[in-house]
Amino acid sequence: MLVPAAAATKMPRPPFFALAAIAVFASLALLPAGNAAAQNPVRGTGLPLPRFVSLKSDDVNVRRGPGQEYEIAFTFVKEGLPVEITQEFDNWRKIRDSEGAEGWVFHSLLSGKRTAIVAPWATGGDSGPFPAHADPDASSAVVAYLAPKVVADVEECRNSWCRISGRGYRGWIEQDKLWGVYPNEEFSE
Repeated sequence: MLVPAAAATKMPRPPFFALAAIAVFASLALLPAGNAAAQNPVRGTGLPLPRFVSLKSDDVNVRRGPGQEYEIAFTFVKEGLPVEITQEFDNWRKIRDSEGAEGWVFHSLLSGKRTAIVAPWATGGDSGPFPAHADPDASSAVVAYLAPKVVADVEECRNSWCRISGRGYRGWIEQDKLWGVYPNEEFSE
């Protein structure tokens, strides 16, 4: 439809913010597809990164990107394993396991419950067993000996010791024998 010149001068101009919004939406359409979301992470929770959490389920698919359209890289099959969240995008969390494998999982498959793996790196002479003590002191009574790769609940960490528990035991272990807590990290449930 043609508008006469006289009528065109009376048409209201769009406000500046409307033009700016159009420019933003137009530039978004030009972004590359694929993993652009992973390259520009959006923090979903505001919680510190990185941080340790655990798996909430026995069947957790880990994807190559933050969305169901991404291929499944691998699947965890043991509830309670500790993982480290290294990045967040919307409702997706990029995680790393004790062996260094990484991928994305949906946030509801993770729990804030703290767990740890006893010396997953242990081989040869340092392969344990590792003592759990009655108190956070190496001279206190030993309540259990734990093999490498045992998963334990972590109740608290202080003064380089963590109180852990599992089937039939509860005791303290040196913090540097665990994967799932940071060096010198202190907390209690």
